[in-house]
Amino acid sequence: MTKYLNKLGIEIGRTRVTRLYRELGIQAIYPRPHTSLSRKEHLKYPYLLKDIKIDYPDQVWASDITYIKLPGGFVYLTAVIDLYSRYVISWKLSTTLDSYFCVDALRDALFYGTPEIFNSDQGVQYTSNDFTNELKNVGVRISMDGKGRCFDNIFVERLWRTVKYELIYLYSFESISELKNGLTAYFNHYNNERLHQSLDYETPSSYYFKTKATREAA
Repeated sequence: MTKYLNKLGIEIGRTRVTRLYRELGIQAIYPRPHTSLSRKEHLKYPYLLKDIKIDYPDQVWASDITYIKLPGGFVYLTAVIDLYSRYVISWKLSTTLDSYFCVDALRDALFYGTPEIFNSDQGVQYTSNDFTNELKNVGVRISMDGKGRCFDNIFVERLWRTVKYELIYLYSFESISELKNGLTAYFNHYNNERLHQSLDYETPSSYYFKTKATREAA
């Protein structure tokens, strides 16, 4: 930006540009680090999705955590998504990175069904006994991305990009309650109204429940 302004004939230095960016709250859009720190004593599980073709709902679920900046600080959003239909089965917000909100999201999701495989990163929230025991208790195979390989969970990364560009970056949420209301409306739109080309222009909700009903009836 400094060089761009200089080319326009505006004499300004990098220090002043940096200060103005900070005062105006302008920053680059990039993932914040440390949302998924691992813990050495926690058991890590192998990645099970390599070369697997996902053909039906509840075959593979995935989860991840992203951050959202509010005036008072950061809050964290997790979601559980069915990879076949892109259906967001559940989601939760938290002001901390404790594992409890991920466990709550998982419990909500398991109300709708049980996946064969559950994939996540190696963050402490997902490697915690509280989280993995929920999956083991219902016979779910646990899969985890390789360390530092965010593209192993690419469908959830795409979901975060969609949520941020279609909601978060367009509105100035002032509180957690405002954000929660906004996310509630958005995920309702995403699941029930937003058509996906990859789903033959159906919504994730209709694709998930229709295909699931067809399989159960067969």
